[in-house]
Amino acid sequence: MAALGAARRLLLLGALVAAAVCGPRYSPDWPSLDARPLPAWFDQAKVGVFVHWGVFSVPAYGSEWFWWHWQGERRADYERFVREHFPPNTTYADFAARFTARDFRPRFWAWLFEQAGARYVVLTTKHHEGFTNWGSPVSWNWNSVDTGPHRDLVGELGQALRERNIRYGLYHSLLEWFNPLYLDDKKNGFKTQNFVISKTMPELYDLVLRYKPDLVWSDGDWEGPETYWNSTSFLAWLYNDSPVKDTVVVNDRWCNNCSCHHGGYYNCADKYKPGTLPQHKWEMCTSIDRRSWGYRSNMQLNELMDESSIISELVQTVSFGGNYLLNVGPTKEGVIVPIFQERLLSLGKWLRVNGEAIYASKPWRVQMENTTTAAWYTSKGLTVYAIFLTWPEGGVLKLSSPIPSPSTQVTMLGFSEKLKWEKAVDKGLLITLPYVPPSVLPVPCCWTLKLEGVA
Repeated sequence: MAALGAARRLLLLGALVAAAVCGPRYSPDWPSLDARPLPAWFDQAKVGVFVHWGVFSVPAYGSEWFWWHWQGERRADYERFVREHFPPNTTYADFAARFTARDFRPRFWAWLFEQAGARYVVLTTKHHEGFTNWGSPVSWNWNSVDTGPHRDLVGELGQALRERNIRYGLYHSLLEWFNPLYLDDKKNGFKTQNFVISKTMPELYDLVLRYKPDLVWSDGDWEGPETYWNSTSFLAWLYNDSPVKDTVVVNDRWCNNCSCHHGGYYNCADKYKPGTLPQHKWEMCTSIDRRSWGYRSNMQLNELMDESSIISELVQTVSFGGNYLLNVGPTKEGVIVPIFQERLLSLGKWLRVNGEAIYASKPWRVQMENTTTAAWYTSKGLTVYAIFLTWPEGGVLKLSSPIPSPSTQVTMLGFSEKLKWEKAVDKGLLITLPYVPPSVLPVPCCWTLKLEGVA
């Protein structure tokens, strides 16, 4: 009996050690899955690049929702566009052969994204059109290996990014607008799951096992309930048994009532801006082209975000504890057009000077100045960073929120000399900025003050 008791104690001890080493097992329900800690790399990364690329890049008109607007809604402007630009009786499937990717240079893309300061990149592996940018075994003849480029676009970009130690995220749409299996399930009130079992889930498992992503960016969730998508079962496997179980991050688009409630970090909505500091990690996704995520051949300059808009939005997002995912849409040939390159390179130039206030930062006790000064705060340990968006008239910046001390020191990132400051009459600091020509300043907009010894 004593030996049996000892054996039981050893088994219990072994189980406890295994649990400590392997971590907890997650069950396929939201209370368990939502309790999983977010891998630290994501919050530290802060900056990512989103890439929307697919058959929708062929018409390059309207947006990546081209097929839906044309055939789903029968919009007259889309029907007219097709008549004027393509042969009679053209179908959406005909566009696939024109999706050539002949100028796609994944190593150049990876270099560009690195120069932009991106710590992770998210590629559309499959948008709502259903075309897959890899050789999906359940998307016969509607994938980038069987037709169009005849290349594994997902794999090629992933290899190039990992050569530069950039994290790789895979966007995947749960639904497909015109897939007969999906339409049949939808007609049945999502009581049947033929599409999920034969298409959605096999693709998700294939993507993870084949490419071992750092991030799974789910979308196309809004029509079906969680009982239809089987998302919790997939996430339990992803967290427990997949080859990326300890490092993978996911978003919140897993069912029609999941956004801003369940999953890993929250997107909540495209171009989401919370306005106050959220209690949950979040990400803002936005696009340089304000009117589309996919490439548009007729986009105009005034429809694009400029450098200061991008940097300002990044700063505000990070101040509120979010990550910033900035989108570009390549052409059907695989070219990231020069205006998008210029915007990305401008962001990267700013981050090379000011990245200390962005990467791995945390929200401060105050996120922004509640005065006429347009300034936003981040922090690292006891150091506070104040990023001001416009240069004050007279060259003196007032910050009301920091409480100075005798040991307070103020410097500007990218500028070597310490700045003079004095205590404001009411509260805060009055900081005398460098008196230099604009050309000497480290960046043309959005400057960062490093505050040490403040409370």
